[in-house]
Amino acid sequence: MIETQGTGTTSAHYRRMGRKECEKIHEASLEILWRTGIDVHDEKAKALLVKAGAAADGLRVRVPEHMVTKALSTAPKTMTLYSRAGKVAMCAGGYASHFGGGSDCLNILDHRTGQRRRPLMKDVMEATRLMDALLEIDFVMSAFLPEDADQQIYDRYQTEVMLNNTTKPIVFVTPDFEGCVAAVEMCEAVAGGAESFQRRPFATCYINITSGMTANAEALQKCMYLAEKGLSQLYIPLNAGGVNSPATTAGCMASMNAGTLLGIVLSQLVRPGAAVAVPGWNGGPYNLQTMVGNYVLAEEQGVAIEMGKYYDLPVFGLGGCTDSKVLDQQCGAEMMLSLMTALLHGANIVHDVGFMDAGMQGSLQIMAIANDLLGFLRASTRGVAVTDETLALNVIDELGPDGDYLSHDHTMSHYRQAYYSKLADKNPYSVWVEQGGTTMEQRAAALVDEILESHTPEPLPADVQRDLKKIVEREQAWSDRKG
Repeated sequence: MIETQGTGTTSAHYRRMGRKECEKIHEASLEILWRTGIDVHDEKAKALLVKAGAAADGLRVRVPEHMVTKALSTAPKTMTLYSRAGKVAMCAGGYASHFGGGSDCLNILDHRTGQRRRPLMKDVMEATRLMDALLEIDFVMSAFLPEDADQQIYDRYQTEVMLNNTTKPIVFVTPDFEGCVAAVEMCEAVAGGAESFQRRPFATCYINITSGMTANAEALQKCMYLAEKGLSQLYIPLNAGGVNSPATTAGCMASMNAGTLLGIVLSQLVRPGAAVAVPGWNGGPYNLQTMVGNYVLAEEQGVAIEMGKYYDLPVFGLGGCTDSKVLDQQCGAEMMLSLMTALLHGANIVHDVGFMDAGMQGSLQIMAIANDLLGFLRASTRGVAVTDETLALNVIDELGPDGDYLSHDHTMSHYRQAYYSKLADKNPYSVWVEQGGTTMEQRAAALVDEILESHTPEPLPADVQRDLKKIVEREQAWSDRKG
């Protein structure tokens, strides 16, 4: 069953690994957790684990199988995120796939000039507004790391901008624990209180963990804090196969998965039933030719997602990105391939739409193109409704072989259901020339400008905007004191 945006009819999906392979990786991860252990860089987290039955020797913590089994029994199978207005927007689980942007690109490929440059807060705002308007984009991330914000607390400014410029769910990323706390505080201000935000969360935190076998302090602190608050989290340790883990896909995945299981154990020790999403990419060999952390590599496709499916947990995936630096053939191919593999494997919350150059560059044009491609993919993988109405036997009998189907009421009732691209040119050559002979790159730039000029996100109440501003100002004063 492939589901897109939470709905669907029976359709096929692809499995990279069978249950036997997943079981072997799971068993290997359990052995790594107990035999080798994981370096845990936070005393509170270590104490919680040891109290529950883990063994510690300095930083190294070894977790027995029974703790993992118990944690997996209480971790929820779905993660629900709401719109800012309190309506269910994403129910991440099973094979339901939702797509959104990424965060913190250090450069932007400017759609107005075609030049690469450093991004500003204005770019974060424009990216948020664009994602808010694109129909196939289900959630929002900050897209860029703004050069004109205090680099110690840039994430606070990003969160303020996102909350002010979209009603869609938000995935936020913070470089430190304090930023996570500030982001939650801002969300609670928008929701009308901590209880309201917990009951209908419209944002979740993407936690970056150093690697499968090294759990950094900030990540562990965020994990425990969010679980204590009853809020969902995306707990994502990633490996570089051949660098900090085996070069083989199985070995890389097993050691990465051990770190994922540690996060699930810790969250469930803090609060049984706390929602945790697991990685849906990586778990394969690094690009040892270039030593660059590429975003679209063949060997890792679907592997981590299969482990998430094995555990029946929400999966945080990756798609709609490219390692190309320009909008060329490589860009189009990698965007489509990464979107398709994420969808066919059933990743639930798929981020990094619009990323380029191994995550070092972002593009609003690519977001617009990916939105168009997603429309095609969702239409082409959607189950086919076979009913009396869609079989239309009475219409066929009425019109026969040479009847006028074009003007029939049945056609008038159904023709809008087909997918029609807004960016791909399907006209004859003469019409294409007459309309300007534009490329998809040019049409995407024009669409981005059109959206930015015409789309106005629903604003927050003025008093809530002031509350957000006060939190950011407080954080800026804290940063200034730190120097």
